[in-house]
Amino acid sequence: MLFPDDLPDADVQHLRGWLAPAHADALMAVLQADVPWEVHRIRMFGNWVDSPRLSCWIGDPLARYRYSGAEFVPHPWPPALQAMRGRLQAEGIGRFNSVLLNRYRGGGDYMGWHSDDEPELGPTPVIASLSLGAARRFLLRRRDDPARKAEYLLGHGDLLVMAGQTQRFYQHALPKMARVQGERINLTFRWITPR
Repeated sequence: MLFPDDLPDADVQHLRGWLAPAHADALMAVLQADVPWEVHRIRMFGNWVDSPRLSCWIGDPLARYRYSGAEFVPHPWPPALQAMRGRLQAEGIGRFNSVLLNRYRGGGDYMGWHSDDEPELGPTPVIASLSLGAARRFLLRRRDDPARKAEYLLGHGDLLVMAGQTQRFYQHALPKMARVQGERINLTFRWITPR
């Protein structure tokens, strides 16, 4: 196991409490009520299956995204997410034209091992990942040595930023956590090169 601050070839920052609790509570309530959540169909091992979480793709009109054999056309920005994008950009974290929202309804919803390395993200993408709700484990592992892993516990209002060569050298996952009963919403802000 690697320590989170000892990740060769990675640029990862964990900003605990980046969003104040009251602001995080309010944002989560708005997203639960107003986002057009859907079960995306993804291609796994040659078959189309339901994604093990709810999702919504939001962004500028040309920020279309291809993931796991499916193309996602963005929904327009709601004001609350437009404000979050503005804050991230104002703080110099990155430039973003889209956000993928994932809603984990409990500990049984998860995200398997993958890298955010689709061509439209570019060679060194900045992924700003904001967590709301129940704390969940987030794992990173070396692509060339999967036994070398690091773990973060991402809590309500935490921001995790992955940049540089992270996607080239690492995969990440959000595993199942049977004891977790509460919901988690994760927002991953990205820049998609328009096609």
